[in-house]
Amino acid sequence: MGDPDMSSHSQAFAAEHYQPRAQDYLSSEVHRQGADLDQIEAELVARRDARVLDLGCGGGHVSYRAAPLVREVVACDVTASMLDIVRGAAVERGLHNVVTAQAPAECLPFDDATFDVVVARYTTHHWRDRDAGLREARRVLKPGGLAIFIDVVAPEQALLDSWLQTLELLRDISHVRNYRVSEWVAALAAAGFSIDSLAPRLLPMRFADWVARTHTPEAQVAAIRALQIAAPAEVKEHFAMAEDGSFTLGTVTLIAH
Repeated sequence: MGDPDMSSHSQAFAAEHYQPRAQDYLSSEVHRQGADLDQIEAELVARRDARVLDLGCGGGHVSYRAAPLVREVVACDVTASMLDIVRGAAVERGLHNVVTAQAPAECLPFDDATFDVVVARYTTHHWRDRDAGLREARRVLKPGGLAIFIDVVAPEQALLDSWLQTLELLRDISHVRNYRVSEWVAALAAAGFSIDSLAPRLLPMRFADWVARTHTPEAQVAAIRALQIAAPAEVKEHFAMAEDGSFTLGTVTLIAH
């Protein structure tokens, strides 16, 4: 693991960066629906007695789907305002088995083998130390437990990968990396997970919503649009870039134990 002071400073940066955005992630259409949430629900229907960790919970959409199906959900995030939103929304929805915990993925405040299921959805690309976070997820998961990792993925081709990371960083300065599927497979194996299935999907992004959700400054929005307009044909084609800047991302759902 890296320097502890650097890690804590990075975590504080991410938490501060997302503090004013909590309500945007609760109402985000991209985050509150999707076939990946349906797949999570399908995995949990037979696990009534499970204790679930929603790791990097953000607006809490995994927690809201999981809570009616299982014994308890712990929504964990580094950002206090996200947890405030999740607590309030859970009460409004009558989900009294949702509790919250504030912590970074790389340093979880739970004993070994605490959870039957760990879910990390659209969060790993923010982790300062992906491998440490995956090791922590493995540590707190019971032997034979279920792990579900969902995130935007980078293309395997270097040119397309570079373009995606550049646009993501301009949009959100807390972005670390969208990993390639091959990087996911290797990292999960190194952390002690065995992959059971892998489901790629396409995620259309409306440009105006994409930058509004992260409160991207106008200068960066203009830079993103300039890059999109100047992009090589193969980049525009791969990401299905539209005239208004909207585009399509690849995602993956990895089921592991």
